[in-house]
Amino acid sequence: MEHDLSIRWLGLASYEDVLAEQERLVSELATHPGGQETLLLLEHTPVFTIGRSPNQTSLRDHGALPHPVHVTNRGGQATYHGPGQLVGYPILDLRRRGQDLHKHLRALETLVVETCAAFGVQAGTREGLTGVWVEDRKIASIGVGVRRWISMHGFALNVTVDCLVAFSHITPCGIDGVQMTCLEAEGGDGISVRTVADWVTANAQFELLAG
Repeated sequence: MEHDLSIRWLGLASYEDVLAEQERLVSELATHPGGQETLLLLEHTPVFTIGRSPNQTSLRDHGALPHPVHVTNRGGQATYHGPGQLVGYPILDLRRRGQDLHKHLRALETLVVETCAAFGVQAGTREGLTGVWVEDRKIASIGVGVRRWISMHGFALNVTVDCLVAFSHITPCGIDGVQMTCLEAEGGDGISVRTVADWVTANAQFELLAG
């Protein structure tokens, strides 16, 4: 079956380069209703990101962080992206889906929950908290931006233990005491970022294109 959603695996890529590509795709889709929607899948080179908020205390000691910081146009507090983590950026026209940002966020969470289940990890959501959790441990962060009702940014699913260490330098998503986890630490089967990306490639259209 041919995907209606163009899904591209970018491999290991810098935050700046992929942000520029997102902005290009958003601009193109905003000016061409009915145009191609895209999901970018990748790993980032190490970077901390935070939304445009005057409160940046979740970065803790900004000057002591081991990786660069990028302030970006998504919601939310500080998070980390790096090798061992699957990042997904859906560039979708929400005008086709009732301009419902809340529904878009829930679709991202559902896709991540189903991805975890495919690798033997039971995950879910928590009331009042965006993201995906395994009990009280956070396995995926979600933060989106919208421009002219075109979505950008998306989800970051922790796959291998390699990506967890850097979270200790920040307060992830501004939640005091949160414990981060990953598919590998939760006993996921046959885990690598690419195998998880392949599963998402085969299944993302069913969640993201609904509505």
